[in-house]
Order: sequence, then C-alpha cells, then structure tokens
Amino acid sequence: MDTEFKKELREIVGESNFLENEMMDRHTTFKIGGPCDCLIKPSDVNVLSKAVALCVNNDIPFFVIGRGSNLLVDDDGVRGVVIIPSGEMTDISLNGNELTAGAGASLINTAAFAADHGLAGLEFAGGIPGSVGGGLVMNAGAYGGEMKDVVKCATILCNGRLSTLSKEELNLSYRHSVIEELDHAIVVSVTFDLKPGDSAELKAKISELNRRRMEKQPFDYPSAGSTFKRPVGGYASALIEQAGLKGLAVGGAQVSEKHAGFIINRENATYHDVIALIKLVEDKVEQRSGIRLEPEVKILGK
Repeated sequence: MDTEFKKELREIVGESNFLENEMMDRHTTFKIGGPCDCLIKPSDVNVLSKAVALCVNNDIPFFVIGRGSNLLVDDDGVRGVVIIPSGEMTDISLNGNELTAGAGASLINTAAFAADHGLAGLEFAGGIPGSVGGGLVMNAGAYGGEMKDVVKCATILCNGRLSTLSKEELNLSYRHSVIEELDHAIVVSVTFDLKPGDSAELKAKISELNRRRMEKQPFDYPSAGSTFKRPVGGYASALIEQAGLKGLAVGGAQVSEKHAGFIINRENATYHDVIALIKLVEDKVEQRSGIRLEPEVKILGK
C-alpha cells in the first residue's frame, strides 16, 4: 500500500476518520488482533462509495467489520483497509411501522429504538452486540427470532452502484445471506417491517431476554459470541460439554465453563491460541459424536 493511496484515502474520508496502523484489538469484542494498514470510518454513503472505488481501482482489499462482535483477527494484523460505517450510516428512522437503520447502527440500539416507539419484532436483537449490517449479512438471531423474520429489504453498495434487495432476494437462512456471495458488496441500510406493540411490554421483554443472557453467557470475559454454528439436529454447546471440554484451554483461550458454546479470552489470548482451541474442540467433538462443528466466528488476517 503506497503513500499516494493512503493520501487519497485520507482526503476522501477526512483526517478524523482515518487511522493508520490501528490495533484491531481495540475494535473487536474478542480484544484480539494486530495492526491494520488503514482503518476508515466513512461518514455517509457517498464517502463510502468513493473509498471503496479507490480500493478496487488500486487492487487493495477492504473489509467491513461493523462492531467487531463476531470476529477473530490475526495478531499479525490485516493487510488492506478496514471499514467501520459511521456518521449517517448509524442513523435510525421510522416511516409508519417500517424502521430503517444504517448498517453501522448497533442492533441493541435499534431494538431499543423500536421498543421506545411501540414497534414489535426486534426484541430478540436487544442483546446482540453486533451492527445492523453485520446482523443482516449473517442473519443474526437469538431466542427464537432472527433477522429474516422482520427484514423487508436492504440497500447495498455493490460494484459502485446502490441497489435495494427484497427479503426474498437477500436469501436469508441460518447464519447466511446472499451478501456473502456478492463481490465487493456492502450493506448500507436495512428496513424492517414491524408490528404495533405496547412499548412497556416490549421493553420488559428485552430486559427479560437480557437477564437470561446474563445468566447463561460468559459476559465477564471478552469473546466473539457463539464460536460454532448450530449443527443439524443438535447444539454445539451440548456436544462440546458431552465431550468433556468445558474449561479446556490453550494459552489464554478457554472453552467457557459457564457456556461451552463460547470460547473466551480468559487471559491475554492470542489469535493462535483461539485457532488451536477451535481445532482441538472440532477434533474431539468429531471423535466422540461423528459431527464436525463449523466455526460461526469470522476470521480476518493475512
């Protein structure tokens, strides 16, 4: 990545939204990750479009990380440009029963906004620490709800063009969307079709779901959320526990003793600690059950 490219990128996004050699452990919930070449925070769609075009034209890889909640980044860092949507792309607005949130808006804030305005459907997302864009890409879900239940459409930037994809076109399924299959596609905003509800009851439901999360999940240590996808006909946490792996550690990474589906950063875990522990869990579970677990966490590095 040459100096001229960085200069042009800095001019596009603005001095305050451009960081060089930024440590990625500051931007992931796992608190793991080395320096990226550049990290930018585009303030609106126009800036995002220009920045992405510059990357594409110079053959520089780019990655959108949102709130970094489902991400494991290499200790050696990231070659390329890391993008965190900000500014206008964190806005949330209403049009009747339709709520539109920018890709950079947090799912927690979006669910709270909906509840504040008496709109039901997003309560399941009230404790998911990711962004709206990331939640759409992986069809995030919890407690019996998922994005595909409430998404109406999404605006995406793909190959320099803005387009709107319907729920059907998004092809949402378990931890998957069509966005993952499109080259250079970035979610700009998502529109949800919600139902009228009682604001106090909706807030109470979010609080109850969050109470259940706090009881069951290891919030006392950094993690990337559920480490493994749910296998057909079972639950990853149950398979891991049945294999006797609760508390298993490699370096500073550990299978949570509170919830076996989580690998936690117990004590200054490295990228390689986590990778080694993931593979160890996969191998031991497969040996015992014949089922090969698949990581849900996204891996970003060289």
